[in-house]
Amino acid sequence: MTNKTLNHRAEGPTSAGPLLLGPSLGTSLALWDALAPELAVNHRVIRFDLPGHGGSPAGLIGPGATVGDLADLVLELADELGLEQFAYAGVSLGGAVGLHLAVHHPERVSSLAVLCSSAHFNGARPWEERAAAVRAGGPAAMRELAGSADARWFTSGFTVERLVDDHRAADPDAYAACCDALAAFDLRERLAEVRTPTLLVAGREDPATPPAHLREIADAVPGASLTEIPGASHLAPAERPEAVLAALRGHFTGFAERGVAVRREVLGDAHVDRAQARQTPFTARFQDFISRYAWGEIWTDPTLTRRERSLVTLTALVAHGHLDELAMHVRAARRNGLSVDEIGAVLLQAGVYLGVPAANSAFAVAQRVLAEDGDI
Repeated sequence: MTNKTLNHRAEGPTSAGPLLLGPSLGTSLALWDALAPELAVNHRVIRFDLPGHGGSPAGLIGPGATVGDLADLVLELADELGLEQFAYAGVSLGGAVGLHLAVHHPERVSSLAVLCSSAHFNGARPWEERAAAVRAGGPAAMRELAGSADARWFTSGFTVERLVDDHRAADPDAYAACCDALAAFDLRERLAEVRTPTLLVAGREDPATPPAHLREIADAVPGASLTEIPGASHLAPAERPEAVLAALRGHFTGFAERGVAVRREVLGDAHVDRAQARQTPFTARFQDFISRYAWGEIWTDPTLTRRERSLVTLTALVAHGHLDELAMHVRAARRNGLSVDEIGAVLLQAGVYLGVPAANSAFAVAQRVLAEDGDI
């Protein structure tokens, strides 16, 4: 990181699609501590600090800053990391940055989640007053504001000390500049222009950006969806991480829907149609599990190609003697680009390490399937 770049932390496979996570005013990238490792299973997660917060330099913005200025810093970070396009999720001020990007730079944002945020933040005056107080009071004013953070951020009795400490330690001038940005922000007249797939997440007990603010965005953005999290206030990712994670996973990866699509591409429509026709209330949850986990997470991970996954799958099925599954995946391997000779080479390799009887059974199955399909 240079002194002209937002402090950030990257997690997850470099081959996965990038997902940027934006924090709220007064917090740091620690706001995403409970979710980032989970999201990094399927994404290259990059979370960042606002100017003067966490490890980001305070001088990146100054008096009169706008949300557009913050969005430009995010784009500079993305450019530095070589990200032409990315998914984005942001909380409060971080969510406003995401909305700005979706309106002004739609080609950069593939998918958007706006959490506990708004298209406006209750008018300019409260933020102008807070900015003035912080500029006048300096670190003492930041300590005083941090004393009321729990009431503004969380439901009664809940706290995250790390985040309150980050609030207390934020640079007063940079914090005030972020308040300037909130004061000037009003994107209500532009929401209908958003074409990025958009999820809104509201904390049902959020006094700062109540659910009505998120409903307003959801009603205006074409095709947007809204999730309300019970028992959550303004920093829902910290207070109700499991519920927020479920919402974000469903939006960014579309587990079941995407998984069924990949399952059809690999195994064929006929097989999936038969499996769905045989589904009963007893097996429904298992079929959903397969679609979400095996096909929605593992087979969609770009770290391995589908050809490579077929090579691994054939070997694993031979090893455990799952011959019915092997027949299905011999056909899948052909769809994924493996030649007849390559399939034979896989089974021969399996015979060396798994034994002749296992390979003998596997060759019999593969020969039958390939002959039925006219490949040999």
